[in-house]
Amino acid sequence: MSMVQDWRSFTRLKGAPALLSALIAYGIGTGMLAPMNAIYLRDSIGLSKGQIAAVFAVSLLLNMALTLVTGLFSDRMRYRKGLPLAAIVVCITGLQIYMRADAFPGAMLGMCLAVAPSGLIMGQLFAMARSRLSKGDAALTEMAMIWLRAGFSVGFFIGLLLGANVYLWFSFHGVLWGNSLGYAVLGVLLLLFREVPADGLTAAKKSGGEPFSHLMLLALLLLCCADSIRGLYLPLVVNATFGRPELMSYLWSCQAVFELLFMTVTGYAAAKYGSRKVIWIGSLAAIAVYALYAFSTSLPLYFVAQPINSFYVSILYGVAMGYVQRMFLHRTGFGASLYVLITQTASLVGYILPQILQGTSHIIFFIPIVLVAVSLLLSGTVILRSARQASGVAAKL
Repeated sequence: MSMVQDWRSFTRLKGAPALLSALIAYGIGTGMLAPMNAIYLRDSIGLSKGQIAAVFAVSLLLNMALTLVTGLFSDRMRYRKGLPLAAIVVCITGLQIYMRADAFPGAMLGMCLAVAPSGLIMGQLFAMARSRLSKGDAALTEMAMIWLRAGFSVGFFIGLLLGANVYLWFSFHGVLWGNSLGYAVLGVLLLLFREVPADGLTAAKKSGGEPFSHLMLLALLLLCCADSIRGLYLPLVVNATFGRPELMSYLWSCQAVFELLFMTVTGYAAAKYGSRKVIWIGSLAAIAVYALYAFSTSLPLYFVAQPINSFYVSILYGVAMGYVQRMFLHRTGFGASLYVLITQTASLVGYILPQILQGTSHIIFFIPIVLVAVSLLLSGTVILRSARQASGVAAKL
């Protein structure tokens, strides 16, 4: 089928429009806050670099623990929807505390409550989506998962634009209220969504799974570590270099606008050539972008680099997400949560690793260059080993 026909089939799938709307709403709320979070902690609350890293690290540890626990037991639940709904209430409560924080303890408490349940939300949304959509064509199901993830990116893009302008008009507190509104809309959409009970999924298709590979999981972890360093420290470097915190929202907007296209194209490429090869090619693009961040201080070049980075990020959060989930098709909750856990672990490492360097200079981006290089070696090894095994089987036949 053509891409247009696939998209029409996707929009006609029962429950797909509601899930897509929910992820767009979630992306809007997240996009409003993400680019300026570290800047708010430093400039508005007055936290040091180490305190900022501590706030993110502790909240992420709680997030990881909660994501792992819910991923392990959620597959035994007949209905999952109550988990993200309860998490939304906790996140909104944390945001209210966060916006009133004036010192390290208040920022820590607010961030922990606002962030700790977020991985649960993302993991269970995709678990419900795969459970709901897996009765159809296997290839269309995988593209549907990528489009749902692209929907989050579209929402993130809208949130970036809104966040930059809300910050200029109403200060950072307006951004936090916008993030809270995004959670509220997500909650309303989830209440309207009709979930498929887990005991009705026994006939779900298990074809199209991926063989388990610890080397590929490690390679993806390193890629996510590199991206988390970019996500946290690029706003600080841009602000320190150009003195305009709103620039980061515009840079990320430039990146996000390409993600729907790239996620679709790379999704079809992965179906044709294999996910591992597409991930390897995307890693080359990542090295090129990180090298530019490390060596250049040209703002126009930063904007030029965003479509290239968008290509890589589309693979990392689209193709790679589906690849990990297909390793565990028999446990949709755990598979979806495992990928979220990988990104969370990467974020934790990404927050801590740059602490070995002083300040927030461009030198920080040499770390992701090394991480991606090691990931290329690991994934390349898996690809070559698989090719040799395939050729050996063909020779025997």
